[in-house]
Amino acid sequence: MKKWFKIILAFISIFLVVIIGYLGYVFLSYHRIPDNQNLTVKTRQTKKLATEKSYRALTYNIGYASYPPTYSFFMDGGTQSRADSKGTIYKNLGGITKTVKAQNPDFIFYQEVDETGDRSYHVNEVNFLQQKFGNYNTVYGVNYDSPYLFYPFTQPIGKTKSGLVTLSKSSLTNAKRYQLPIDTGVTKILDYDRAFTVTRSPVENGKDMVVINIHLSAYTKNKAVQKAQLEKLTNFLTQEYQKDNYVLVAGDFNHDILGNAPTVFGTTKEPLTWTHPFPKDQLPPGFHIPTENLATAKIPSARNLNEPYKEGKTFVTLIDGFIVSDNIAVKNVAVVNTSFAYSDHNPVTLDFQLKK
Repeated sequence: MKKWFKIILAFISIFLVVIIGYLGYVFLSYHRIPDNQNLTVKTRQTKKLATEKSYRALTYNIGYASYPPTYSFFMDGGTQSRADSKGTIYKNLGGITKTVKAQNPDFIFYQEVDETGDRSYHVNEVNFLQQKFGNYNTVYGVNYDSPYLFYPFTQPIGKTKSGLVTLSKSSLTNAKRYQLPIDTGVTKILDYDRAFTVTRSPVENGKDMVVINIHLSAYTKNKAVQKAQLEKLTNFLTQEYQKDNYVLVAGDFNHDILGNAPTVFGTTKEPLTWTHPFPKDQLPPGFHIPTENLATAKIPSARNLNEPYKEGKTFVTLIDGFIVSDNIAVKNVAVVNTSFAYSDHNPVTLDFQLKK
């Protein structure tokens, strides 16, 4: 009896050592990427922007090319954590590329692009997109570089390095990555690091068009963190606006930009952590979120991943889009309906002109 007791005690001891060792690895390996980090611009074109000329911007959270309509994600109540296969990654990247090229945008803003990751079978999606859009200038900024997460236990999401890719047909200069506030507790491990990238595109009149690529936190329940993230962004917007620059923000805001998406799409009014109304009253003077005709069109930009996508049944909303300064004339904003074929998001386009 004593022998069996010692064996069981030994197994328990080993188990506890492994768990404590792993937790130590996760928290010791966790690091935040430095603030105000300079980024490299890959230049293919040097032309400047012109005023009163029509341009198109497109933003697309590609969900690391791992979310076909059949996919459900464990963080949303689903079952999966990794892509179905490497082949699925390449198939979705092909569909994403074809969809975006069909829109012929002058500026492209991608979020959740994996440089490497267990969840995406270490496909370098950054290189893939930069090569497929070889005539665009491009900037890549790491959003997060996480340690190996051994969860879910049956199929761990693993280690991930992922970020934001910005592409432009016009000149890009002085690119930087700015750190966003995040949770300081245990949840920071699952919600990852957060940042936005800033790149300048010179205009013929001597000003800059400042283009910002952003992906705000999705799973934090800490409203103070959400508020702090928006404050850092809006403070930056104010600084650039006071310099008389044009400012365009594109990305996944993880907030309902319509303000009444549940009514528009006929979904539950109980908000998720990533579907609270965007606090538009926090935007600085001279800025707004273009939403004209989006409610009428009723095309969502994101779906819940708690289950495989079923049109008319799965929860949908509109959290992707743009923030623009009032020296930019908005001509049209629209969601491109892909029926979530390649990601849990649809791309959103903005047609605009720079005022004189």
